[in-house]
Amino acid sequence: MTLAEIRSDFAVLDDWEDRYRYIIELGRALPPMPPELKTESTKVRGCASQVWLHAKADPGSTEPALTFEGDSDAHIVRGLVAILLAIYNGRPASEVATYDPAADFASIGLQDHLTPQRSNGLASMVERVRADARAALAT
Repeated sequence: MTLAEIRSDFAVLDDWEDRYRYIIELGRALPPMPPELKTESTKVRGCASQVWLHAKADPGSTEPALTFEGDSDAHIVRGLVAILLAIYNGRPASEVATYDPAADFASIGLQDHLTPQRSNGLASMVERVRADARAALAT
């Protein structure tokens, strides 16, 4: 699923209860993360729920493009992971390292409708993705 598709789907949903259900459905549609990738090194710190993110660098002509896998033990957070992957998957590492998704989150109203705890967790996930991109650039 692309961010444009998510934005389009959000636009037709009238209230946030429906949008939360949609976020949960996005999480359910996320491909399962292999259990062997759910390690301490892939666990995201700063999230109240358990969240794992794994980056894979696909060699490109000038720099690697990154693909992420993710999972969470919480339904809504798993949906937030799906949105994050829609934003970052397939982008060059230098773009991932510097891209701030705040405008993307604002365009679907996430910032105004997440609890402070979930907002902090989402910020931790973004920082983890960006750190993985910086690490890919350093190799």
